[in-house]
Order: sequence, then C-alpha cells, then structure tokens
Amino acid sequence: MAFCRRLARLAAHLQDPQKVAAFQRLCGVEGPSGWADAERRAGGRGPVVNGGPPAAERAGGQGHPAGNGTVPGGAGPPQRWRRRPRRNSLTEEDGSQEFSTRSRFLYYLFSLGTELGNELFYILFFPFCIWNLDAWLGRRLIIIWVWVMYLGQCTKDVIRWPRPASPPVVKLEVFYNSEYSMPSTHAMSGTAIPLALLLLSYGRWQYPFMFGLILAFCWCALVCCSRIYMGMHSILDVIAGFLYAILILVVFHPVVDLIDNFNLTYKYAPLIIISLHLALGIFSFTLDTWSTSRGDTAQILGCGAGVACGSHVNYIMGLKLDPLPDMLPLSLSSLTVTVFGKAILRLLIGVIVLLLTKVAMKKATIPLACKIFRIPHDNVRKARQRMEVELPYRYITYGMVGFSLMFIVPCLFHFIGLS
Repeated sequence: MAFCRRLARLAAHLQDPQKVAAFQRLCGVEGPSGWADAERRAGGRGPVVNGGPPAAERAGGQGHPAGNGTVPGGAGPPQRWRRRPRRNSLTEEDGSQEFSTRSRFLYYLFSLGTELGNELFYILFFPFCIWNLDAWLGRRLIIIWVWVMYLGQCTKDVIRWPRPASPPVVKLEVFYNSEYSMPSTHAMSGTAIPLALLLLSYGRWQYPFMFGLILAFCWCALVCCSRIYMGMHSILDVIAGFLYAILILVVFHPVVDLIDNFNLTYKYAPLIIISLHLALGIFSFTLDTWSTSRGDTAQILGCGAGVACGSHVNYIMGLKLDPLPDMLPLSLSSLTVTVFGKAILRLLIGVIVLLLTKVAMKKATIPLACKIFRIPHDNVRKARQRMEVELPYRYITYGMVGFSLMFIVPCLFHFIGLS
C-alpha cells in the first residue's frame, strides 16, 4: 500500500504542468505578456479545455514576455517571434499564441523532433526504405508502426487525460491539441521505429551495433523531448509512451515474420486484412466523441491494409522487391553517385504519385460518402466529423496510398527502368 502511494505521488509529480513549463524556460521559451499573472490567477493550473489557455490569454498581449528562462550560453534580451503553429483544418484552435525564445537552434531542433512523428516524415521515410533500401525491412517496420500507433491512439481515448494546462505551459503547437494526452503517440512511434529498425536490420545490414544503438537513442530522445518542449505532453505522458512502445515491441517483434508471411502467401489474406483493419477502425470510433485521433487511427489502419494488400499482389504476380538471399548481408559501401541519383529520383517520382493518389481519392471519397449517407457536404469540416464520412474517407484514401506504395509505384519504376 505504501508503495502504491509513493507511485501515485511520483505519477502526480511527473504529470505536473509546472515541470513542462520549467523545461520550456530552461530551453529559453517564454509566454506572452501577462503569462505569469494568468498563471497566478489560475493557481498554477489554469482553466483547461484539453490544456488550452483561457480566452484572455488566447487573445495574446503585445508587451514583453514574463519569465526569465535562459539557455546556457545565451545572451542578451530574448528575440520576439510571433508564430502561427501548424493548425489542423478540422479544428477551430487559435494558433496565434505569442511566445519568445532565446534559442532558434533549440526551436528548430525540437521542431524536427516533432516532425519525426508526423505524416510528412512517414510519407518520406517508409517509401525511401521500401523503394531504395530494403522492402523486407520496410514492410515489417510498417506492421509494427501500425500496431503501435493504433494501440496508442485507442489508449488515449480510453484514459482521456487532457493536455498540460496552459498557462503555465506555452503551446508551441496546436495541431493535435484536440486529442487526449496519455500516452504520447509521438514518443511511442519515436521509440518503436528506431528500436525496430535496429532489431530488424542488425545482421541483415553491415554496420557497427554501437552506431545503430546511438542512432536509436538520439532519435528517441529527440522525439520525446520535443513533445515536452512543444508543450503538448507532460513528462509522465512521454515516459508512459516510451514504456508502452517497448511493451508492444516485445509482443510483436517475435511474430512480425509470421504476420508478413501471412500477408504475402495466404490466399485470403487481403479479405481478412481489409475486414480486420476496418473492424478495428469502427471500434476506435466508438471510444469517444470526435477528435483528430479518430481520423488518424483510420488513416494508419488504411495505410497498413493497403501496404499488406499491395505486398500480397506483388507476391502473387512475382514482382520481387526484396533483395536476393545471396546479396545478404547488405552494405552501403557500394553507394555511388549514380545509385544515389536514382534513389532520389525514385523518391521524388514516387512521392508525387502518392500525393496525387491522396488528392484524387480525397476528392472522390468525401462527396461519395456524404451522398451515400445523406450528409450535407457544403461544410466539409462538419461533415468530416461524422464517422460515416471520416472513416471511409481516411480508410479508402490511405489504403490506396499504401497500395500504391507497395505495388503501383514499383510497377511504374519497372516500366520506366528505375527499378
């Protein structure tokens, strides 16, 4: 019993938004005018609408920021930046909260860390891995990524903890502010992807193990710290996401070969995959009211289903993307200017195809879903907050993106001589 009480006190300590604000001040981030007064009025907690600031603070002041956060080696008065963080088109969040920083380097470094868990990174990293490095490795990474993200998003909607209160926390990002906080899915993906990359590639690729371990550690640390810096997660959220990802890896890493082999070889694999992922998406949509996490969950499941179905079609048609066994272990020592140029060209052409696929499917699926379910589509934002529209739109659109990634784009490369 005493141990449980100590554990509860530790959890409350790590969840305290003041710890997030202290880390931000250490990194040189300061809030807008009157921030300290608003924090005192709120008793250090602040009125929370999933961690959002009160209306008076959202309006923002024009004076000098309160606080005295510094960065070691920093000098002089803080530079004022009036930033508009990336805003989700489906939410009505005000992204004009003013803040100042003493270190542009840390701001851009942690912005990079946050992007390592966003769609832009995924649409570059996974295709590059599959088209240019090792399709065998890429498929397994996507399988693990899908399960990590799905379980993380569903857990958020079950636990329903709000984002850190603002004030005292300064929100440098509002794109995911409508989602719940526990656990941090950025921390989960930032832990699972580099660790799975290390576990799956070591021995198959020639590189020093210590190099892979250091890369995984730096990748994970950058993503986890970036979520605290951005004011989107408490320390407890990040630690929980890190541990949760490791637990999922322990469960799924031993069976990832069986899952990939099933996707490739079983006759009815596409039917089972599509049905299973769709059922998981419907289940996730019943966990809570609308938030951006529901659409992201359907998007992840659709991508996973599309990649699995594309892999199956590749296997049936004899389109071999995996390196031959006599080529193992693989090495980067044979990298030349020609090989590098082809890799960049493949990535450029392939990503353009994926983006065109995404745009075309979005244009087709949203009006079609609205027509089928008789939902007015004059306001697309409101329409997409309905499960009948958001689930098929995200699932079908990103399912086709995943299918194009594994089958259509490699066929295009074969046709134009870039395979």
